[in-house]
Amino acid sequence: RRIIGHDLTLTGSLRITTTDTLFAGLLSPLLANFRQRYPEITLEVAISNQLQSLSRREADIAIRPTRNPPETLVGRKVSDIALAIYGQKTHWQNTPLPLDLASLQTENWIDPDVHLGDATLEKWMMGKSVAYKLDSMLGMQSAVRHGAGIAVLPCYRGDADEALLRLSDPVEVLTTQLWLLTHPDLRHVARVRAFMEAMTEGVRGQ
Repeated sequence: RRIIGHDLTLTGSLRITTTDTLFAGLLSPLLANFRQRYPEITLEVAISNQLQSLSRREADIAIRPTRNPPETLVGRKVSDIALAIYGQKTHWQNTPLPLDLASLQTENWIDPDVHLGDATLEKWMMGKSVAYKLDSMLGMQSAVRHGAGIAVLPCYRGDADEALLRLSDPVEVLTTQLWLLTHPDLRHVARVRAFMEAMTEGVRGQ
């Protein structure tokens, strides 16, 4: 990493790790634009809901939703990510909205699996009637689309899905942040800095 840290050219490869939800709902067009701007930088994207190790060079940059970024990494908070409760539109379209959270307590819920790593959401879901669990927000969204139950989803995904309906106001205690993270030894690498700037500009411009 220390050798790579002295690389001041806009060439080479970058290994990015992010979640399926962020890639599908936010990052894919931004990464395509980055490739057009910097054709000599090759992107290797690892889509996983498990945080890969930046210290072992499993990835150079992590783009992650988190409330507590690891202290061993450096980076920047790009934006807040609001979450709300969503249901299948055809089932809920004649219901006055937004609904009070207490009125949804006994509905069938789609629960995030522990491997998603959101302890705050897991705690918030305690006591609810769970239909089944998924280890992917994208999978949860698909399950809601097909009427399997209701779920907490990021608003940038739920609001954009014509098959879904937002049933509640954003749940403030579940708001998380979108972070761009890298290892301290890589923060001055030209292609890392260029990528950080491009993603920050792209996300905040949407």
